[in-house]
Amino acid sequence: MARLKCKITYDGSQFAGFQIQPRKRTIQGELEKALTKMHKGLPIRIQASGRTDTGVHAKGQVIHFDSDYDIPTVNWQKALNTLLPDDLYVIEVEMVPDTFHARYDVTEKEYHYYVLNIKEPDVFKRNYAYHFPYKLNLAEMQRACEYLEGFHDFTTFSSAKATTKGSKERMMFQVSCEKRGNEIEFIFRGSGFLYNMVRIIVGVLLDIGQGRRSPEDIEKLLEKKDRQLVGETVPPQGLYLWQVTYNNSK
Repeated sequence: MARLKCKITYDGSQFAGFQIQPRKRTIQGELEKALTKMHKGLPIRIQASGRTDTGVHAKGQVIHFDSDYDIPTVNWQKALNTLLPDDLYVIEVEMVPDTFHARYDVTEKEYHYYVLNIKEPDVFKRNYAYHFPYKLNLAEMQRACEYLEGFHDFTTFSSAKATTKGSKERMMFQVSCEKRGNEIEFIFRGSGFLYNMVRIIVGVLLDIGQGRRSPEDIEKLLEKKDRQLVGETVPPQGLYLWQVTYNNSK
């Protein structure tokens, strides 16, 4: 039995998220359908580094699965991409030890979020960035990002619907935002993320950019551990799972 690790990319616009759901088009559903076809009807289950919501994209999602087939990795990639739809692509495939787990062995994840900061919407970017037509103070937002870096309890920045049990503490290695032309790119690198955490944080950073809050409010919000203290979760279409990192041994 071989364990295969795959790096995949997808446009989340036409998917009802990652996790398989009855009568809905999902990333997991399309991947398992392709693998089952390759295995002549034998169901093959995949494990992912984590789930993404409806409309969320991925540049570097990671999955693993087990197979009895002895096929060169380059042929695995070709075969899967032949069977997969155009908005889902396997970038690379590698053999890994059977102790490897795509979810439990993650050491770092990186997400990017894009905000289109112009007056009028761009119909061609509506599925790939959040249109936000209001003036923003980027320097204040960048100052606020510094308060989010480090080891904190992110309960305030987690969805009330979150099913995560145990600690809500996470290590953020990088939280940053830069403006390039009309687009603001937020980058989040951390040991792990709570449900909707990035999208909730971006909403608070946009509030700070509008002068509704001060950068120092981040400290107070982290201390309070109360989701009700912050506003709505920003839309999913600006979010990208950029990269997943594992120990060298994995």
